[in-house]
Amino acid sequence: TRVVFNDPSLGESTHRALFIDPVTGAIRGDLAVYGTSGILPLRTTIDQFHRSLLLGEPGRLYSELAASWLWVAALGGLTLWLVRRRQRRPARGLRGLHASTGVWLLGGLLFLSATGLTWSRFAGDNIGVLRAHYGWSTPGVKTALGTAPAPAMAHDEHADHHGAMHMAKAPALDPATFDGVLASARAAGIDAGKLEIRPGRSADKAWTVSEIDRRWPTQVDAVAVDPTSFKVVDQVRFAQYSLPAKLTRWGIDAHMGVLFGLANQLVLAVVALGLLVMTVWGYLLWWRRRPSRDPAQPGLITLWRQLPPLPRLLVPATALLLGLCLPVLGGSLLLFLVVDALLGLRGPALRTEAGSA
Repeated sequence: TRVVFNDPSLGESTHRALFIDPVTGAIRGDLAVYGTSGILPLRTTIDQFHRSLLLGEPGRLYSELAASWLWVAALGGLTLWLVRRRQRRPARGLRGLHASTGVWLLGGLLFLSATGLTWSRFAGDNIGVLRAHYGWSTPGVKTALGTAPAPAMAHDEHADHHGAMHMAKAPALDPATFDGVLASARAAGIDAGKLEIRPGRSADKAWTVSEIDRRWPTQVDAVAVDPTSFKVVDQVRFAQYSLPAKLTRWGIDAHMGVLFGLANQLVLAVVALGLLVMTVWGYLLWWRRRPSRDPAQPGLITLWRQLPPLPRLLVPATALLLGLCLPVLGGSLLLFLVVDALLGLRGPALRTEAGSA
């Protein structure tokens, strides 16, 4: 049994865990753990590397940049593949391998991009606002005791990934209370093998017992229990979740390799390795056909000016909308356009240089 509690000497979202033999009561381990599920040090390092490349906020920004552009690159590659097929110009060699691999991995790449963006810093905030506006947020149990109404305790689906675990100071605990609270929760239908029992933050708050088995079928029901009378004062069932909330739960767990266990992890490994190989191939293809100093080579802005009137209006409108929804994508696109414009200003000088040569 893992008992997690605050330790002021540890960093943010990091807590101390004692691992206790439930039969003998002997302490088998004493470690710093991270996040709601209390992941161990090695997994914590891997998690932080995935999240921010161990570079802090700059690394997290880069991670969001990658997730923001991944779906654009994937759909752009699909468009190029369809155009070549329609023109009956099949790609061969390395380009053919790059294209066919991208088509096979398309669903996985879009999935990783979409689910990754849900817990990114800027796009994730916008997605959270959207979900709250339409009532798609994950419901949580109400923990207030007495007659005064109180909002439900919000549940964070991303807590395992970004380490959001807030454990406030609580009054002294009687170990027997855990047994009584657990028994009431079991009687109310909380039957998963993996549970989290969390004492109330103060004497006027109920204790919560939450299922944390996120495999398929998902068991994430929760109840709030009065620690004095052991009466269940509120409960939330996964069946009550809205469809978007369920999809969010399943998407996050699949992204983390939890939903379908080993099979889920193997699929993610194949997609990740495939993306890595495609990235290397992409750079090789670009190097072979890299831009030259040819002054006649058009830039992005020049190509946009050559579009028909309607697409010329739709392209910037779409880019603006996406930039507002995905700020990192919008900011990086704006920077790219500035660089493209500056390079375009060099065109006349390069043509003059080429003519004089």
